[in-house]
Amino acid sequence: MKIGVYGGTFNPPHLGHLISARFAMEYLELDRLIFMPAGDPPHKDLPPNSPPARRRLEMMTLAADSMLLPGRVEVSDMEVRREGKSYTADTLEELHDQYPEDELWLLMGTDMFLTLQHWKRPEVICSLAHLAAFARTQADSGEMLEIQAKYLSETYGAKCALIQLPQITPVSSTQLRELLAKGEGRQYLPPAVYGDILRNGLYGTCADLRDLDHEDLTACSLSMVYAKRHAHILGVAQTAVELAKRWNCDEKLAFRAGILHDCTKYLSLEDHLAICEEYGLELDEMEAGSAKLLHAKTGAALARHLYGQNDEVYWAIYWHTTGKEDMTPLEKIIYLADYMEPNRKFDGVEELRRLCYTDLDQALLLGVRMSIEDLNERGVPIHKNTQGAMDWLLEHGKG
Repeated sequence: MKIGVYGGTFNPPHLGHLISARFAMEYLELDRLIFMPAGDPPHKDLPPNSPPARRRLEMMTLAADSMLLPGRVEVSDMEVRREGKSYTADTLEELHDQYPEDELWLLMGTDMFLTLQHWKRPEVICSLAHLAAFARTQADSGEMLEIQAKYLSETYGAKCALIQLPQITPVSSTQLRELLAKGEGRQYLPPAVYGDILRNGLYGTCADLRDLDHEDLTACSLSMVYAKRHAHILGVAQTAVELAKRWNCDEKLAFRAGILHDCTKYLSLEDHLAICEEYGLELDEMEAGSAKLLHAKTGAALARHLYGQNDEVYWAIYWHTTGKEDMTPLEKIIYLADYMEPNRKFDGVEELRRLCYTDLDQALLLGVRMSIEDLNERGVPIHKNTQGAMDWLLEHGKG
């Protein structure tokens, strides 16, 4: 197996890192790629406003997750856990012990490649891993890199590959930190990483989380969930806006409820219960043991208390999983958008979509009925509010 190792401070990780990593995987035909955030880098001092190593590790995890290559791309905390300076030779020795039969490739930028002979134990580095240098510009791939590759080969027996990147991200981490402090630079970051920076006030950002525009609110929401959920969340927000336009509801509120509806989807049951306790949310017995049910309540709580959303958004998120009797138009819209957004595929979804634009109550009845049928088939208990939604619709002549 061929394993790429891509180290750095990742302060912060940006699209340039991801583009380089993806191209290297294809160019070198790597089976796996390991991002290796440095704990205490030996080659430079971190700027004063740098996040701690654990926070950079978490940002890198979000960035790697955005590549949507589970099983092939991972992030290691090896250097973050290690005390003292993060020397590459030590890292490669540890990786070699873990993967003694595999071929390691050390990925690096031009500047690092040109100075490798000055690193600690370069002979060990070159004996344990092949070297791949990213050439960011045409000039980078010229004579200096060729001369260095020849020198490292003759001196340390290194095997070198020079990778001319087809796409350039015209920003360095230093420049990006400066842009972020001025409220700029989001276009150079994966949305989830940018959202994490905003939520935690990193690099001099000082966003008011209770007064974010749509784009920043989207980034914050996406930073709280796995990337595999992003398409669904964006689909719900888009569908909610379309339904709001059709049924004369507030499109802004529909978007905000849609973009935040699953923001706590991947919290543990323990974390859900802690949020419920913090904000005084009452739970029944079924809810208290189900993270799937609780994510609607905790998502609503954070929408209100962290992101400053109003009661209409709060309740639309609160009821989007179970439904309830006598729902408001916005509550119906978020419930249905969650059920039938464009990424959903199941028998009957096209009829549900058609009804959503012709008769909202009939659509809701069909959605609730399908949900109950699915739960019955899987042997899952029906929440009283879901049954209440069905009973109310039938009682009021919607069936």
